[in-house]
Formats: sequence, C-alpha cells, structure tokens
Amino acid sequence: MNKLNNYYIKTNRTFSPIRKHGWLFTILVAIGGLWVPKLGLLVLAIMASLMISGFFTGRYWCGNFCPHGSLFDKILLPYSKNRNIPKFLKSRTFIVLFFIFFMYNFTRRILNAFDAWGTYTFPDKLGFVLVATYLVVLVVGGTLALFTTPRTWCQFCPMGSIQKATHALGRVSGVSKKTEKKLTISNKDACLNCGKCAKVCPFQLKPYLNFTENNQFNNLNCIKCSTCIENCPKDLLSLKTEKGVLKVKEDSAKVMN
Repeated sequence: MNKLNNYYIKTNRTFSPIRKHGWLFTILVAIGGLWVPKLGLLVLAIMASLMISGFFTGRYWCGNFCPHGSLFDKILLPYSKNRNIPKFLKSRTFIVLFFIFFMYNFTRRILNAFDAWGTYTFPDKLGFVLVATYLVVLVVGGTLALFTTPRTWCQFCPMGSIQKATHALGRVSGVSKKTEKKLTISNKDACLNCGKCAKVCPFQLKPYLNFTENNQFNNLNCIKCSTCIENCPKDLLSLKTEKGVLKVKEDSAKVMN
C-alpha cells in the first residue's frame, strides 16, 4: 500500500490566475451564500458555461476554470494524503447511481423553490438551493481531497458527468474534432516511459501507456490541466487539436533530421 501511495507526486498544478484564485468563488458562494442566498444564482452561469464548453472541449473546464478544482488543487493539495483514488469511486456503476441520487435531490429542491415563484423570496430560495449544493461539494469534496487525493470528488462529480454527456454530443456532431485540444506527444519513440505524466496526473491517469497511433491521449476524463505537460522531462507533451497533430509530427521530423 505504501508503494502505491508514494507513487504519486505533489506537484504545483496552478498555472493561470483563474486556477490560482478561482477557489475564492467557492468560498464566496458556499459560505457567503449562507448570509446572502442570492449569491447562489451565480452558479447558474457556471453550470451553463461548463455545459457549453463541454460540447467543444470535453472536460477542459474541470482542469482550468472550475472553482472547486481550484480549491482542491491550490489550497488542499499541500495537506492531502495524496493516496490512490478508490476504484469503486471511479466505476461507471457508482458514477451513474450517484448522478441519479444527486440530480433527484437537486431537482426536488429546485421544484420546491419554485413554489415561491412570483414572490419576493423566490430569488433567495432558488439561490439557497445552489448555495447548499456548493457547500456540500465543499465539505464532501474537501474531505475526500484531504484523506485521499485532491481530485477524488471529480471522479463522480455530477457536473463532470454532464460535461462528458455534452462532449459526447460534440463528438457525434463532429464539432469537437475541430475544437477539442487533447494531450499530444510529439514523438512516442523519444518517450522515456518514466511514468512522470502518470505520477503527477490529478486524475491518476496513465497517458504514457495510452497514446494512440495519432499520438493523442483520448481518455474522456482527461481535464487538460497541463500538469503533465509542465512536468514531462523531455518536453514532449502539448495540447493540440487533431489538425494540430500533423504539425507536431512535421516539427518532430525536422528535429530528428
């Protein structure tokens, strides 16, 4: 067990101002919303944004804009035990059952809030439902982050599941082929197979073992956070669209020649 726990590395995952300070939004809504429930209405914009972005870019939102992700990576990572994510939390069965449970309760509370439609208290009641939801993620996700690894909640996050669903639509329509940037390796033969990309991955994925023939990592759970890119000892990794892969190969060929 100790060998498994020591496999993963606590490396800095904060590469942009949004990822560095986004956690403040979580605190504002989850805690401040207890006194000012209307703050919860801001979450509606978050939900709309992640669903739209999911269609074009997969789970890119999770790795670069999510306020809770910022909290997990920036604030809680230094204190996390950084252990293996339990397999059952990543299983399709658990993810589906949790999604149904979460959405049932969320929808029920939203409908109850709409009983106050047309009254002065409606915005507060609707906002408080969203505040309570954010608070639950803060408490449950934060606890899991401390005792397992920061992105444990993200394995079964309902919003992450919605992103994957909208992403599926983007793939079927063919739109995401032009817009989604995937983890790409410039030269598989130059890879050291050191596993560094797996050791630093917040989702504990293993890119170096799963690059396709076109040199891309197609795992739907990749959040494109660039952590592996920043830590690759050979600087072989980048985020590219499928069209961009051709240019990467051409550049690599020039270097080899």
